[in-house]
Parts: sequence; structure tokens; C-alpha cells
Amino acid sequence: MSERHPIIAITGSSGAGTTSVTRTFENIFRREGVNAAIIEGDSFHRYDRREMKGRQAQAEKAGNRNFSHFGPENNLFAELAQLFRSYGETGQGLRRKYLHDADEAAPYKQEPGTFTPWEPLPEKTDLLFYEGLHGAVVTPEVDVARYPDLLIGVVPVINLEWIQKLWRDKSKRGYSTEAVTDTILRRMPDYVNYICPQFTHTHVNFQRIPCVDTSNPFIAREIPAPDESMVVIRFAQPKASTFPTC
Repeated sequence: MSERHPIIAITGSSGAGTTSVTRTFENIFRREGVNAAIIEGDSFHRYDRREMKGRQAQAEKAGNRNFSHFGPENNLFAELAQLFRSYGETGQGLRRKYLHDADEAAPYKQEPGTFTPWEPLPEKTDLLFYEGLHGAVVTPEVDVARYPDLLIGVVPVINLEWIQKLWRDKSKRGYSTEAVTDTILRRMPDYVNYICPQFTHTHVNFQRIPCVDTSNPFIAREIPAPDESMVVIRFAQPKASTFPTC
């Protein structure tokens, strides 16, 4: 943890809503004049899109039906921990971008689904802000969770998380319901072993709970609206907060 070079990490599964939380922080940073170094969790995947597809096909041929972006073999956990440690100590470190689509890739003259080269963080930033899958991951080899000064978990109930993922991947990425369902099933072991345990290490968890029927997320036509939901907020140390409780 660092007073001179603080780190905020937002962690959550695919479709959990971490991007919406990130937008809120970006508005706060803009309003308060905070110069944040932004780190995208996807940039710490080990393989680009093409190579990941190839390795997934190889894994399935070998009988591994659970090869996913959630597990340690497909992510640079050690490099992420090194970035957090380096930034906390010096305010510096290395980052890159993952170019999700053609619009993101065009300025770099690269193909979508590729990484930009590693580059140093900008000088004299006020804090480091991470948003992604593994901001609080802990394995026998790597402890990423030890470094952030503020760790926030975004954890909707599982059916809502799946509804949000289905809606995003179908409407924005053109996937079919069957393809998204296959991805959810393939990731489940890594979800249990590497995503869920993070929320025991976070300082604050936000869990959105719908008040409408989400019993079959795979046929839901829309995401429950905010006024159709409630939010459970869990503090790791409630006495350290002035947030009102009931």
C-alpha cells in the first residue's frame, strides 16, 4: 500500500458491471482534476485473440473443456503484481492496451484483438486505476490483492451477471445465446477457483440483487432496471467506514 502512489482496483467477472463502476470513477477523476493511470485488465491476458482461439482448440482436442480467460495459465498474474508493486513504490511501471474492436485498433494501425507494445506509464500521475478480472487474485505463486489501497468487488447475483453478459455479448459483439452459454460453462471451474475467492480480499463489495424474476437468465430479453434492483454493500472493516448502516 502506498500513500504517495495509491492504487484503486475494480474487480469482477465478465458481465458483472465493472465498466459501469469505472465510468463513475472517471467522472469523479474529471471533476476533481485527478490524473489517473488507467490499466485495463484485458491487457494482462497472456494471448491475443487469434492465439487464444488456437490454444483453446488445442485444449479441447486434448480433452480440456475448461480452458478460459479466467485461469492463471492464460493471464500474466506475475506481471500485474509487479506493476502494482512498482507503481506503489515509484509511481512507474509498464502497461499496454488490448484492442477490442476496429475503432480501438485504428489509431494504432493494428488488427482488433491484438496488444499494443509495452510502454512506461505517464509521468507524475496521481494514482493507478485498474479495472478487470483479477484485481484481487491470490494464488500460491502470486498475491495481487496485497497491493491496492482500495479494492472494490462488483458482484451481482449470478443470474443477473449472466443476463448482463448475454445482453452485452449478443447486442454488442454479435454472439449467439448458444455461444455465450458455452463460454459461461467453459469458464465455470476457473470462475469458482479464481474469480469468486477475490471477493474475500476486497475492501468493499457491491452486490446488485434484482427484485424481478431472473430465474432463467438465458431467455431474459432485457437487463432489470436500477429501480427494479437493490444493492447490498459489504465493507471488510465496517467500523472504519462512516457509511450509514441499518
